[in-house]
Amino acid sequence: MHIIIGLLIAFLIVAIYARRNRATRGCRWREDRSGDRGSLRKYRCAACGAEAFTATKGPPRDCKSDLPPA
Repeated sequence: MHIIIGLLIAFLIVAIYARRNRATRGCRWREDRSGDRGSLRKYRCAACGAEAFTATKGPPRDCKSDLPPA
């Protein structure tokens, strides 16, 4: 019984994690320091070519392309 409950909990954790990262799965963001605007950092996606600016540390969390993620 404990094994079944443990497997169900593990499955739920994996399902939640996979759903949360679904929007960025196809994007591979690269920082482009030549295009920075003050405190905004410019990122370009190597997969779809979308460009985005962020004020937070790290790349954007979602795909900015009109195309669905691969």
